[in-house]
Amino acid sequence: MRRNGRGAERRKRQVLLPFFLLSLFCGAFSQQIRYTIPEELATGSLVGPLATDLGLSAQELPARKLRVSAEEEYFNISAESGDLVVSSRIDREEICGKKSECALEFEAVADNPMNIFHVVVAIQDINDNAPRFTAKYIDLEICESALPGVKFSLDSAQDADVESNSLKIYTINSNQYFSVSTKESPDGSKYPELLLEKPLDRELQNSHQLILTAKDGGTPSLTGTTQVRIQVTDANDHAPVFSQEVYRVSLQENVSPGHPVLQVTATDRDEGINAEITYAFHNVPTSTSLLFRLNPRTGDITTNSALDFEKTRSYALGVEAKDGGVHTARCNVQIEIIDENDNAPEVTFISFSNQIAEEADLGTVIALIKVRDQDSGHNGLVTCYIQKEVPFKLEPTAKNYYKLVIDRALDREQTAEYNITIIATDKGQPPLSSNTSVTLHITDVNDNAPVFQEASYIVHVAENNPPGASIAQVCASDSDLGPNGQVSYSIVASDLDPRALSSYVSVGAHSGVVFAQRAFDHEQLRAFQLTLQARDQGSPALSANVSLRVLVGDRNDNAPRVLYPALEPDGSALFDTVPRAAQPGYLVTKVVAVDADSGHNAWLSYHVLQASEPGLFSVGFRTGEVRTTRALGDRDATRQRLLVAVRDGGQPPLSATATLLLVFADSLQEALPDLSDRPEPSDPHAELQFYLVLALTLVSVLFLLAVTLAVALRLRRSSSSSTGGCFPSGLCSKSGPGVLPNYSEGTLPYSYNLYVASQSAKAEFNFLNVTREMAPPQDLLCDDPSAIECASNGDAKTTYDPSFPSHQAPPNTDWRFSQAQRPGTSGSQNGDETGTWPNNQFDTEMLQAMILASASEAADGSSTLGGGAGTMGLSARYGPQFTLQHVPDYRQNVYIPGSNATLTNGAGKRDGKTPAGGNGNKKKSGKKEKK
Repeated sequence: MRRNGRGAERRKRQVLLPFFLLSLFCGAFSQQIRYTIPEELATGSLVGPLATDLGLSAQELPARKLRVSAEEEYFNISAESGDLVVSSRIDREEICGKKSECALEFEAVADNPMNIFHVVVAIQDINDNAPRFTAKYIDLEICESALPGVKFSLDSAQDADVESNSLKIYTINSNQYFSVSTKESPDGSKYPELLLEKPLDRELQNSHQLILTAKDGGTPSLTGTTQVRIQVTDANDHAPVFSQEVYRVSLQENVSPGHPVLQVTATDRDEGINAEITYAFHNVPTSTSLLFRLNPRTGDITTNSALDFEKTRSYALGVEAKDGGVHTARCNVQIEIIDENDNAPEVTFISFSNQIAEEADLGTVIALIKVRDQDSGHNGLVTCYIQKEVPFKLEPTAKNYYKLVIDRALDREQTAEYNITIIATDKGQPPLSSNTSVTLHITDVNDNAPVFQEASYIVHVAENNPPGASIAQVCASDSDLGPNGQVSYSIVASDLDPRALSSYVSVGAHSGVVFAQRAFDHEQLRAFQLTLQARDQGSPALSANVSLRVLVGDRNDNAPRVLYPALEPDGSALFDTVPRAAQPGYLVTKVVAVDADSGHNAWLSYHVLQASEPGLFSVGFRTGEVRTTRALGDRDATRQRLLVAVRDGGQPPLSATATLLLVFADSLQEALPDLSDRPEPSDPHAELQFYLVLALTLVSVLFLLAVTLAVALRLRRSSSSSTGGCFPSGLCSKSGPGVLPNYSEGTLPYSYNLYVASQSAKAEFNFLNVTREMAPPQDLLCDDPSAIECASNGDAKTTYDPSFPSHQAPPNTDWRFSQAQRPGTSGSQNGDETGTWPNNQFDTEMLQAMILASASEAADGSSTLGGGAGTMGLSARYGPQFTLQHVPDYRQNVYIPGSNATLTNGAGKRDGKTPAGGNGNKKKSGKKEKK
């Protein structure tokens, strides 16, 4: 039998082969493979070469992962050959019952790419079930009055096989009274009918024993037997008759127990006990008889338990009516179950990946979903959708199959995971639905560059900072995860020398803290700029840059430096001559000092520490100008010594001292003899210490007076400081040997002519505007065209040339200005002690040139006497071509009191003329003069 089944299978495959080849040109989801096998095959038996029929080679099988659907329990696919084999016992009668055709349908799933193939395996019946009677005996009573030809229905046998293997014929053992014929009921089942061949005679034989045999059509055929015991009774010549042979009724499923189905009715023309009819189920399977209940008296049929359309769609009930005698009648009841929408759809994930990269392409398949509804018709039609708005969608692929694909771009930084709820709804009334939720995690990719918290950074660092100190911290964030979000910092560019960059600053790779590797010096480096980079650890790495500007703040770490008066290399000091007829306010000379610091730290003030004749001279608090406070008296010495202290505005302040030697004489020749007799100057530091000790003693003795005096001096100093000014360094001045008859009070009786190199840049000043009413006229720079040339390449020496006239040279008309218009140093034009800056552009340029020239001359230390009238000891040996490239530029450090202005540009440029000559007023004092 199995061999015949395999032959039929081979023929079936040959017939289906062209259709299978044709289906290869259709989509993967439209293919259907059909096999035919007999039932009861052993486990592992071959059903068919599924992989070969699908066009899959053996090399593809491991990657494609061909498998059957999860709910299939009868078949499996061999991983080595791809053949479809039997995995468990297949009993056709158990699966399909009495159906003429029996087939198992399932799906085969292949990955990479994902395909679904519909497979149908038809199950052929084999003759493995013999006909079987329900009862071992059949008892029958026949009235002796029964006429030949009367038929009696007997209990039929049951054969689970179908078609040719089902029950075919009934036979009885040979006898003279009875024969049997095979009848077919409306539902296709066969039952035996006993025929009376000749009249019975109870008196001759009151009972008969017959063997009823049921035989099927299999090869070889199987049989079943039962014994018919016939009791001959007295005459009852009418049998019951049903109102109809077949009763049909439709019944909704899920009706409650006890629900009426129908009523069968039979009548009997006999009377008395022979007409009393009782009803009973006849030849009904036990499982069916449990679902229904038959009233034996009335013939009413009711439900005994719930009905389920999905289990059984129809029922056939045999009902027998029996009168009080021996006659019976039978009818059939056909019950059709009507489907109700009582099953919600089921959603099953055939394949699902719970992690997807955020850079996945649109249309990427995430899951394969199968939807099933056990109801039929509209009740089994299902639609599937996603509950809320997510960047995914469902695409139908085949019958009841959907793909979950990406519909929009994903961004893990916005949403790291999605809870996807899929809802399936049928079309029943009312519709039923079910839902299934899954969680999809979005994996990170490096798609976000680091972002700094600030667009740029500015850091203020005071100079002289400790090496290794933290000066700033930058912070960048990266919204990615893991290494993609781990940020490291580095310096990628700077305006510093790349070779020296590492000796200035460094940055913590993980913290972003910027460290100073050395102590900064404001005087050498005022600002520098770094470009910092934040870089993540992704692949490829992403980065961002930010600029960090470091401003080095100034501290008071430089004491003032006195440029004029300067000492000779041998330690001797220069002297200045003062006309004997000098009036109060006469400008004797000017102390010029500079401070390398900036701002308030470079704001200088001048103070008299020691004087040979107290009260004879005064020093401008801000200008450093030395002026007479009264006329020379008869008792005053012609030689005066003045010790001036220069303090800056820092906290604490730093200071320097300058010694001035002043001689009252109308000419240099007159002053020289006095100098030859002059004793060696005393040590100013020793005298200073003496005064300091004396001052401390006085403070300890007169504490209260000292406190009062200190408060008064403090208030006075604050008042004077609030109106004072700060002036550029490098100003040089000389007092002349005589007094012009037309000089005004508070002016120098000499002109200052300036020569500046032609390459020097034009000066630019920021200065305060002062009205002429506020500025008393003073003349610090005269109209003399004599030039002052500044140099910085040697020691200053003062020489005396007797060929120069003792009177002042006539001024150049190109440089002649009125008393109020004459340019001068700070305090010359506006001659108050506050030292207000000039408010005239020309004055400013002249002042700048003079500052640079004086600074150069004093730094050089090689001025010569007689260099020209009004040169204040500046050397005349340098021609107009001498440049100032070696002169230190302190203009950026000059602070103007009362404003935030500083001098910021290069030296001014003026066209100078040849000096006209003049009397020098400087002479070096010391042992050399005695010659």
